[in-house]
Amino acid sequence: MVQLNEHEIQLVNLISEECKDPKDVTKKLKNLFAGTLEKMLVAELDEHLGYEKNSILGNNSGNSRNGYDKKSIKSEWGECELSVPRDRNGTFDPQVVGKRQTRTDDIENRILAMYSKGMSTRDIEDHLRDIYGVDASASLISRITDKILPELAEWQSRPLSEVYPVVFFDGIQFKVKKDGKVISKCVYTVLGIDGDGKKDILGIWISETESASFWTTVFNELRNRGVKDILIACHDNLSGFVNALETVFPKTENQLCIIHMIRNSTKHVSYKDLKPVVADLKKIYGAVSEDAALFALEEFNERWSSKFPQIYKSWEANWVNLSGFFKYPEEMRRLIYTTNAVEGFHRMLRKFTKTKTNFPTDDALRKSIYLSVREIEKKWNNPIKDWGIIVGQFMVYFEERFADNQIA
Repeated sequence: MVQLNEHEIQLVNLISEECKDPKDVTKKLKNLFAGTLEKMLVAELDEHLGYEKNSILGNNSGNSRNGYDKKSIKSEWGECELSVPRDRNGTFDPQVVGKRQTRTDDIENRILAMYSKGMSTRDIEDHLRDIYGVDASASLISRITDKILPELAEWQSRPLSEVYPVVFFDGIQFKVKKDGKVISKCVYTVLGIDGDGKKDILGIWISETESASFWTTVFNELRNRGVKDILIACHDNLSGFVNALETVFPKTENQLCIIHMIRNSTKHVSYKDLKPVVADLKKIYGAVSEDAALFALEEFNERWSSKFPQIYKSWEANWVNLSGFFKYPEEMRRLIYTTNAVEGFHRMLRKFTKTKTNFPTDDALRKSIYLSVREIEKKWNNPIKDWGIIVGQFMVYFEERFADNQIA
């Protein structure tokens, strides 16, 4: 049985009074909605004047209330008439319903803005109640934020550039409710560097498992949206990733994240050995060439094979996808040897979502992430560092593919 809180019970009782059919319910909701807006407008005028109605603080204040204007406004409940308060000096500029506003979209945008900043539904409820004395139920806030879903679907299927010099792939875990239980789901982010050197979130995918079939679906979606070529794909040895990539984008070079490789290698290294192990690993990935790196890898094995044989085996097994960056100049190396670009995005994403311990549905998670993406991407106006040099280097190493896609 559904449990209602005190405010919901009061609302149901209020709506039920004198309501005989759905038309009566809609009419009652429209009247309640109009009354709520009028209360918010009065609260704004109180704030503007600095005193409440009939307060002695208004004596000789230089401004006062001056009746009401009538205004028609459209909302999801239909058209309704509002009484908008005036001040005598004509300086009151209401924000809840602007002077030239004829729809209530701005109120919804305010709720979306709070939601995108990471505020939980309860926080938004409390904010509206504390500031305006208005009770907005969780279901109402959810319905308003649901209006972003068509825009999200359009964004997730929007056309993309034909070629991306570098694309980063990484995942981040969130808690989501499923069948009455809270489980972990991974949000996989695909972040591309376009021909202008600017970062762009190409899409987000939610999955409980990671496999070649999952990544094949992701790559096919990217191709269907117009991507013809990815020059270098940077990732953290994701399960099934390499095989799927070869199926859809066979020319794309794989580059495993060196930083992740170091973290995985040192996970079980004792504290006293940590510094020397990391120093010897740096000789490998910091080498001037692949030959020098292989020599350093053999030296590492001779020194540490008795204590940590698994480290050498891991680097040797993944060498093909680890070593690609050695053939490129320093500026390109700095860009592709780590997935830090997408990890940085995930760190910012955590700031927006940290107040939400779990999400009721996948759609709720998608809404929160998409609104966060919109906020984060506002700061991505400039190309990445040294892009003028890097794009020239890409054009040298991938000259034919640049020409084929006409992006030179």
